[in-house]
Amino acid sequence: MAEGLNTGVRGQREVVVGDEHLATRLAEGMVAVFSTPTMVGLMEGVAADSVLSLLPPGHTTVGGRVDIRHLAATPPGMRVRIYSELTAVDGRNLVFNVWAEDEIERIGEGTHYRTVIDKARFESKIARKADAASPR
Repeated sequence: MAEGLNTGVRGQREVVVGDEHLATRLAEGMVAVFSTPTMVGLMEGVAADSVLSLLPPGHTTVGGRVDIRHLAATPPGMRVRIYSELTAVDGRNLVFNVWAEDEIERIGEGTHYRTVIDKARFESKIARKADAASPR
């Protein structure tokens, strides 16, 4: 399934921390810094994007696990770079090393796990689940 994928595939994205990235968007009493959920979401996106063009037609990946440490706060207006590197391929299962850096230091790091799926088959299963949950 993931035969064309080899370790070493890398991804990268850069964002400037704006209001939409701040912890204050998530809950009252938070601090106006780059939020952990935003960082984790960007890490997942970079990993997914890095392998998408290498997958067979009709396939994509879904996230299954994240093990991330947020190491340092980043204020609004600062540039953040998110990186991923594919470190293991086991059948349909992919493991990525992910990290983030602002203009000063490394602000996050960890491991992200994704699974290669047949998109149509997956969407069919989800549709059946939604139908089963619908009120009758």
